[in-house]
Amino acid sequence: MKTILCIDDEPRMLDLLTLYLEPGFQCRAMSSIQDALIYLEEEHVDLVLLDIMMPEMDGFQVCEEIRKFWHVPIIMLTAKGEHSDIVKGLNIGADDYIVKPFDEEELLARIHAVLRRTKIEDKVVVFEGLRLDKESFELYYQQEAIPLTPKEFSMMSLFLNYQNKVFSREHLINTVWGYHVSIEDRTIDSHVRNLREKLRKSGFPADDYLQTVWGIGYKWQKFADRKPLEHKN
Repeated sequence: MKTILCIDDEPRMLDLLTLYLEPGFQCRAMSSIQDALIYLEEEHVDLVLLDIMMPEMDGFQVCEEIRKFWHVPIIMLTAKGEHSDIVKGLNIGADDYIVKPFDEEELLARIHAVLRRTKIEDKVVVFEGLRLDKESFELYYQQEAIPLTPKEFSMMSLFLNYQNKVFSREHLINTVWGYHVSIEDRTIDSHVRNLREKLRKSGFPADDYLQTVWGIGYKWQKFADRKPLEHKN
């Protein structure tokens, strides 16, 4: 089930959006921009519904902040229907724009339309010069191919699609090899070591991103030394 992050400072609007979206989507409703940015950093989100008129930061600023680090689709929600505001929202990275009040059918139709448009892009993941093509099962760094085994490719795809998520060795075994398969933890360690080595050999700084979480497993660090802008309460 796809996850939609709703950001709005009005509790009644968040309740209404949750009512409209569930059970078709997993809805995460947040009135705090800081909490929403932290959630984006730690969890996978398929689409963001973003209000414009908010006291902490306006939606235009939030959209620009999200676009610095994430490619998640954004639909802006607002009572402001001026042509200039719509153009501004689209120009700074929003994928669509809905003027309040709106009905349930229009909202869902626009969400599905945006998700359809971005579905093709999901077949290719781009990260800091890396390009992972899920259709051809190929990984490139700066247009040079990196030869991976099928298991290494599956792990790389998992890491890039769920950045900052910590994967236990058991989770990696079940996802990459399948359930009820007898694989030792050191097999995972060996595959990660080989993956790091191949990335390093291509010139990609693997150690900055593919990190060991001691006692748990591994994760792909979204930012090497960068963090989203910290906002004051």
